[in-house]
Amino acid sequence: MAKKQNTEKPFDTLTFEQAIERLGDIVQKIETGQVPLEESLRQYEQGMGLIGHCRKILLDAERRIERIGENVQPAAPSNAASEEPDESEDEDADEALF
Repeated sequence: MAKKQNTEKPFDTLTFEQAIERLGDIVQKIETGQVPLEESLRQYEQGMGLIGHCRKILLDAERRIERIGENVQPAAPSNAASEEPDESEDEDADEALF
């Protein structure tokens, strides 16, 4: 009997979206109950590997977001003052109208 070749991509080459899609496929196969026990176990193991891969991607994304946040410079106080209108300027403008 010829052994079935595994043509599936290794987990580390999958994007987050691809891994989630494959997880959905695995859940659907297992929930139907139409696959033999041994195949269900194999699918379960593969699903756990995919979950680990997704967690790693999310952790890496979280770290990247934290690094980006660390590189953001706080706004200088002079910028905040220039964004808010000066009340004395408003009064001068009102006086000029009359």
